[in-house]
Amino acid sequence: MDLNNLKREDFNFLKSVESRWVDMDALRHINNSVYLSYFESARVEFLDSLGININRWEGEESIILGKMEINYLRQSSYPNIYDVGCRISRLGTKSFDIFSAIFDEKGLDPVVIGTFVAVSFNYISQQTILIPKSVKDAFHPF
Repeated sequence: MDLNNLKREDFNFLKSVESRWVDMDALRHINNSVYLSYFESARVEFLDSLGININRWEGEESIILGKMEINYLRQSSYPNIYDVGCRISRLGTKSFDIFSAIFDEKGLDPVVIGTFVAVSFNYISQQTILIPKSVKDAFHPF
């Protein structure tokens, strides 16, 4: 994957997020922790588009977040509208990676990128499970 040439078109799922005044920190840019909430909102909708509703507490097919790695590439400030892209970038047996990038309306290059390791999980049995077919079907390597 060539992160130097990453574009919106590299993602089969995009969610628009509007920044808020409160998202800025004392340095007048969007606070690093706020990007995590942008990623989370997009990730929840992306998973829902794959038939995995993580809001169902009693679900037999869901996920639990195992790890995340975030790279902040440049700063951005309020006001702004962001596109958050998501795609499945790795498949394991019981875990998979969701690669995400946040693009602001003013630029072509991402502001922040992140890889989120999702572990397939059954909340009824409280056990890990094999990756659901819908996730496997959504896998498109770079």
